[in-house]
Amino acid sequence: MNLEELRSHCLAIKNVEECTPFGDDVIVYKVMSKMFAFFPLNPKDNEHFIVLKCAPERTVELRERYAGITKGYYTGNNLIWNSVYIQKDVPDKLIVELIEHSVEEVVKKLPKKKQEEYRKL
Repeated sequence: MNLEELRSHCLAIKNVEECTPFGDDVIVYKVMSKMFAFFPLNPKDNEHFIVLKCAPERTVELRERYAGITKGYYTGNNLIWNSVYIQKDVPDKLIVELIEHSVEEVVKKLPKKKQEEYRKL
């Protein structure tokens, strides 16, 4: 997977907003004004990754299974954000699934009314 494919998958999410609140070199994706993904365009080591929200119980298993899934870059040491390196051992199909999972993690934390609004879109 490359950055354009990654961007296309994020933009395919319904009601997505693409923005650059952290500067022109970090692209952020939001649903219902809540961030579900971001990636730097020019990472220091030139290893491209996307940071995605994840259910904590799934995070541990993913990090143990794939060298290309680590703690969320820029997010501190917590279990709800993962960095997913797109040129390592993480299959493209799983990256797409994790993007969708991240959206679901964001949506399920919204107030019930906002959740219903999003699901009806």
